[in-house]
Amino acid sequence: MTVETILGCVLAGGEATRFGSDKALATLDGQTLMDRAVAALASFCEAVVVVGREKASVPTVADWPQAGMGPLGGLAGALRHARDSGFSAVLTCGVDSVNLPSDLLDHLSPGPACAESQPVIGLWPVSALPVLEEILTGSERRSVLHFAERAGARLIDLPEPPANVNTPEDLDRLQQG
Repeated sequence: MTVETILGCVLAGGEATRFGSDKALATLDGQTLMDRAVAALASFCEAVVVVGREKASVPTVADWPQAGMGPLGGLAGALRHARDSGFSAVLTCGVDSVNLPSDLLDHLSPGPACAESQPVIGLWPVSALPVLEEILTGSERRSVLHFAERAGARLIDLPEPPANVNTPEDLDRLQQG
């Protein structure tokens, strides 16, 4: 039996237009959203990278084939890095996915699978990379749900979906909760 080695990937390349400032550096309970996401994935993964940013507390990876491709560009960069580094899968979350459940991998394994409420939270085998590269270099719709469908991913209804911070008001609600 082959042991699955999982690379954690925080997708942090968004423009945060609804948030109004750099969401990754916004703080919750004294910790940036980026550092919270890194710590959450570190509890599941052998290593963690941040995609779509030049600086982070862990190694960074560039979007592929270029910046500005949305979450799929970040996922493609992470999958390519995972392939080249000997990982078998990538566990992803958005920089704004707060409070990942402690049993997340139990729900998502085996991949490909993603959270129905937040498809950027997913477990993606490196073997799905060619499908993603085809989407990003072709004329197909560039959405995580479209990639999930093409990759044969299961959509998982998490019992307690993580919070998704899109606006300052979302962050305020979490601060008060």
